[in-house]
Amino acid sequence: MDLNLRKAILSNIASNNQEQLEATIVDAIQDGEEKMLPGLGVIFELIWNQSNEEDKQEMIDALEQGVQQATTS
Repeated sequence: MDLNLRKAILSNIASNNQEQLEATIVDAIQDGEEKMLPGLGVIFELIWNQSNEEDKQEMIDALEQGVQQATTS
């Protein structure tokens, strides 16, 4: 079976408005289910590819802080 997970995820969110996209992200994070991780990865990829270098650096900084907080808690 040839399943392109990235295309399936993009197809599922293609017609979503901003509120729906935000709800998808929030729900996936709050649920904490590992089955949601691929979807969040695809969403992050879209964000990353649309971001300029300054925005990317801000994301990396936020990620670094988040990792430090998560590993010291």
